[in-house]
Amino acid sequence: MKRFMSLPIVAALVAAMAVGCSDRPVRSVTFEILATNDVHGRWFDESYVDDGVRNSLMAVNWYVDSVRTAVGKEHVLLIDSGDCLQGDNAPYYYNYVDTLSPHLFPRLMAYMGYDAVAVGNHDIETGHAVYDRVAREMEAAGVPFLAGNAIRLSDGKPYFPLYTIKERDGIRFAILGYTNANMKAWLDESVWSGMDFKSLIPLVQEDVDRVRAEEKPDVVIVTVHSGTGEGDGSILESQGLDLFQSLRGVDFLLCSHDHRFHIEDGDGICLLNSGSHARSIAHGTITLDLDKNGKIIGRHLSSGDIPVKAEKADSVMRETFRSEYEAVKAFTVRTVGRLSETLRTRDAYAGRSLYTDFVHLVTLLSAMPYGADLSFAAPLTFNGTIQAGTLLYNDLFTIYPFENQLFVLEMTGQEILDYLEFDYDRWIQAPDEGTAIPGTGEVPLLRIRPRDDDRTGAKGWSFVNRSYNFDSAAGINYTVDVTKPRGSRISIAGFSDGRAFDLSATYRVAMTSYRANGGGDLLTLGAGIPADQLDGRTVARLPELRELIYQFLLKESEISPALIRRYARLLGNWSFIPASIAEPALARDLSLLFP
Repeated sequence: MKRFMSLPIVAALVAAMAVGCSDRPVRSVTFEILATNDVHGRWFDESYVDDGVRNSLMAVNWYVDSVRTAVGKEHVLLIDSGDCLQGDNAPYYYNYVDTLSPHLFPRLMAYMGYDAVAVGNHDIETGHAVYDRVAREMEAAGVPFLAGNAIRLSDGKPYFPLYTIKERDGIRFAILGYTNANMKAWLDESVWSGMDFKSLIPLVQEDVDRVRAEEKPDVVIVTVHSGTGEGDGSILESQGLDLFQSLRGVDFLLCSHDHRFHIEDGDGICLLNSGSHARSIAHGTITLDLDKNGKIIGRHLSSGDIPVKAEKADSVMRETFRSEYEAVKAFTVRTVGRLSETLRTRDAYAGRSLYTDFVHLVTLLSAMPYGADLSFAAPLTFNGTIQAGTLLYNDLFTIYPFENQLFVLEMTGQEILDYLEFDYDRWIQAPDEGTAIPGTGEVPLLRIRPRDDDRTGAKGWSFVNRSYNFDSAAGINYTVDVTKPRGSRISIAGFSDGRAFDLSATYRVAMTSYRANGGGDLLTLGAGIPADQLDGRTVARLPELRELIYQFLLKESEISPALIRRYARLLGNWSFIPASIAEPALARDLSLLFP
């Protein structure tokens, strides 16, 4: 793998290739494949609330245009692997607020000259009204929105296009696109109604063989919104390495979804995953040797990446979309309330916190009309901070970054207990399970390891499991004994309103639509509820959590410990025990995670 640190290096490599062409058969032609993925709405380089700059499509465009200038536009293909329509203020505004103007995303893709975009699971999460509209406008803009494994139930054909053909300098490129095969495990049927989602294996190979036979492409690129994975066939949502090890007749495989930077050259195929949030551009190069009849008699592939610097944003692009940025900014800097003290999402890893207490409060109050007895909630922003003072709508994206609905499900007391045992076993560990802290001999209480995490940005130490699956419960009083082995840590004293907790009784639990549809496996592997029973357990589907939080703030106006105390009987209490062991250990572990 080659890592490209700057555009001059790219230009030098291209020049070196050109010099070597003279001794090749008749003609050689080189193409640069540039790929992004999991941008998650980082369209603008400017912050909405201060003078800061950040990685964005506008910075990506500066680098892409530089490569095009160096080698010629005809020799560059630009592709995205999905999760474009969620994660930031701009997509939210154009998805749900300004629904009359042309959607900004297709216009950005056309402006930047993208050749194809794969559909991500978070793109589907936006719902039919959004992604159907975007798909139509993408088609009109000449940028196909691809998902060949999203199968229309009415006729068995792909709901989105399977592939597109691009011809450059006499060479035919086939770009096949796919979305995540595990979609139904996370999202309610209402957002993907009329579709089914097939595993990428063996479907992609079958499609590649058919497209090669029908279209006779010279180069085949497959872009999948699927994680790199482990390559052992065990992870439906991350089939990248499975494909990489098995595909034939494919030159480049573009992966995504897990925010895991991964570049690898294989046997006639290159795997490219740029990570996420426009921090890098994956870069593949293919040189084709042609004989006098134009037949390809040799091909040479290599892979690398181009790190993106936020300050390199394209100033012309910025001004072109200035009015759109100002519209999003005006919407998201509106005052929605006050915060009495600084809120940190990291506090949730050590026990009760203002952050999770507030989310639980909104969840329970919203779901109580539907009979909710308790709620589950997790810290969905890994390390977010909102300073005390005026609370802006922009801050709601830190409190709740996803477009998940609130659901209410029926569970037995035993299932709730099993759910929590499974949940906390992913959160904390026994002294004989983890890696000791160097120089101390002590094993962290949190289930963490000495490794950087490209997905969260954690350096030095990171969680073994994803923190957005660390659910706590509200509405009941319980403890988590850190000295006990897995499966025996949770002790539920009863409901916060004084009712007894009965393992054989059935209760109603409020949770996100992601969790209710099996996300994180807490309901299926933890509570032991078969996936095909989850829909039947659902008794209520409410609006999105961020909207519920916004409506709550319009009434209460402030997030504060006083607000939480006022609802103490509703929320209940939980803690890690014994405190003499848990508190110092958790403080130490948090200092490792957040030095």
